[in-house]
Amino acid sequence: MNRRVAIVTDSTASIPPGLAEELGITVVQLDLTIDGESDDERRVPHARLAEAMRSGRPVATAAPPAPAFFWNYADAVNEGVEAIVSVHLSGRLSDTCEAARAAAAEVGVPVHVVDSGMCGLGFGLPVIAAAEAATRGADVHAVLELLHLRLNGTTEMVYVDTLEHLRRSGRVSGGQATLARALSIKPLLVMRDGELREMTKGIGPERVLRKAVEQATRTGSGRVDFATEHFQAPERAKWVLEKLNRRLTPQREPLLEETSAIIGAHAGPGAVGITITPA
Repeated sequence: MNRRVAIVTDSTASIPPGLAEELGITVVQLDLTIDGESDDERRVPHARLAEAMRSGRPVATAAPPAPAFFWNYADAVNEGVEAIVSVHLSGRLSDTCEAARAAAAEVGVPVHVVDSGMCGLGFGLPVIAAAEAATRGADVHAVLELLHLRLNGTTEMVYVDTLEHLRRSGRVSGGQATLARALSIKPLLVMRDGELREMTKGIGPERVLRKAVEQATRTGSGRVDFATEHFQAPERAKWVLEKLNRRLTPQREPLLEETSAIIGAHAGPGAVGITITPA
């Protein structure tokens, strides 16, 4: 692989492991804790996490420590790359970027730490595009230009069955969660300025997901990359992807993935994410 630039990301990007390996993307794992027991999120079965959340048991997430980034950066340097592009979960949702920056200061080649302002495949798809450019031998300036173009043009929407899990992690207010629960309202959120904000809402998941598809159709013109991801809701995500396939023109095969367990720990069982990015 003729790479001048190494691409590093974190596990919340929800990139399929086989694709990450094929493109040489290094994935640093975030930590997930259930009932006081911590592990890399990749080792925690999603079904176990969902059961813990439904039963109200304590669940917590944590950014990787700086050394986790340092050793992965060091491996890239030993491979002879000229620069590293390290792309991560929104800094308003996690301290992951801070840990990456601390490690970057100790590395002997330029490390460009990018706060994506997104979560899940909202930055996973741009990372994939950047890695493809890197495998073609693009220099760091070209890789960063493409990455920022994709990130700036990306729309990411998240449907959740309940705001309760986001309330527990401080991503929405208690008042919002209580009102939504009392009225059986299903919210559709959008990533904006690095945060999840309410876009619309409705009664019942199908009605809200139809609104999401309509919005995605208005957002995506020409050829686009798009994907759906879910946490313990494969049929929902498949239904959405089928609707998008009829209305959008994909640049590549759209992805349907189960999201990172870390994202699932905040969004909750039943969540569905939709990402549209310019191709």
